[in-house]
Amino acid sequence: MGIRMWCETWDVRRARTAVLVAAAVGLLTRTLIAANVPGPADVRFFQGFAQAVAAHGPIRIYEQQLPGLPVYNHPPLAGWMLLGLNGISEFGISFATLIRWPASLADFLCALLVFEIVRRRATLRTAVLCGTGVAISPVLIATSGYHGNTDAVAVMFALAAAHLLADRRSPLAAGAAAALSISVKFIPVVVVPALLVAALRGGRPVLVRFAAGFAAVFALVWGPVLATVPQDLQRNVLEYAGGSYRFWGLVRFADVSGLPESVITFMQGGGHFLFVLLCVAAGARLAWLRPAQLPGVVAATLGLLLLLSTASGLQYLTWAAAGMFVLGAWEGLAFNAVLGLTAVLGYSGRSAVRWSEPVLYLGAAGWIVLAAGLATGVHRLLATWPGEDPSGRTGRARLSAPRTSQPSGSAVT
Repeated sequence: MGIRMWCETWDVRRARTAVLVAAAVGLLTRTLIAANVPGPADVRFFQGFAQAVAAHGPIRIYEQQLPGLPVYNHPPLAGWMLLGLNGISEFGISFATLIRWPASLADFLCALLVFEIVRRRATLRTAVLCGTGVAISPVLIATSGYHGNTDAVAVMFALAAAHLLADRRSPLAAGAAAALSISVKFIPVVVVPALLVAALRGGRPVLVRFAAGFAAVFALVWGPVLATVPQDLQRNVLEYAGGSYRFWGLVRFADVSGLPESVITFMQGGGHFLFVLLCVAAGARLAWLRPAQLPGVVAATLGLLLLLSTASGLQYLTWAAAGMFVLGAWEGLAFNAVLGLTAVLGYSGRSAVRWSEPVLYLGAAGWIVLAAGLATGVHRLLATWPGEDPSGRTGRARLSAPRTSQPSGSAVT
């Protein structure tokens, strides 16, 4: 038994090292792009935001008029990040390079995270494939290394919260990670109810620890802004509906189909909250049915949000790029291949917000690939028993309060 455990541990270490090398190569690739390519208009906008944050502070920034810049719709932690990056840039490092480091580093960590999630639910070979897929994903290389928004950071924290809660039995850290995810980008708020439901299914001690971790970080990061400029925060961040472009998904199909303008306006206005509520409800229901499959539930919820999104942005493809590998290797490969080409061609065009005809057709094909991947991934997730991982072994991913000793026969972590 001891020799078998040692061999399994050695195999996991070798597999983890392979993914680590791939993630390092991916990080280097993103860093070289960030250092040598100017990037889209968002890079300039972020630099303007950083200068405004340096002048007014990360709290008062929400009440400022910012001529020449779009609405500052980023949660409070992003302001502190921009303040730090602006300070580092004073040492002679280009801000255009710095703004793409957080997302690139998040991709590095996400590759390792996806490996750890998948290896508990499939073979090591599949886990290596999925982790490596995240590392070299053309979607993530384009959106993190070139675009440089904060979506990848938020997704990484959301998946980390699910992993910590379901696989590591660390509800306090999971709650903190969940709060950090919505403090960088508000998008992962759709997965917070699923995380709470899974914690509830784990028992009162798990729920209390998760809530404590979430509340502590939320109060620390959001508290000063809520106490100082609550209305400005609500208008800029909580009520932000995205742009009015019609390049992606349901809005694109509605536009091409010739639906009345009032319908499209409603979809992009108050109607988009209905799609958000649908994502929240689907995630919470899946978490209730399969709490041990929480990483897959979070991945599916973020993917569904992208599928139903009424806003268009190449950086939004990040929401599902890593998570599709959690749902399945083929789902992840198909999504990242088709929409990776979409992102590369989109960013290579005249503007990231002006999609050419080929990019529009690729985007439509990618939407269909995403829908099919979500369908097969969720079906596979539901095919497991509530306390069982997708490989058919029971008891490896049950939610429970942390224990001081590991039962015999459990997975090597």
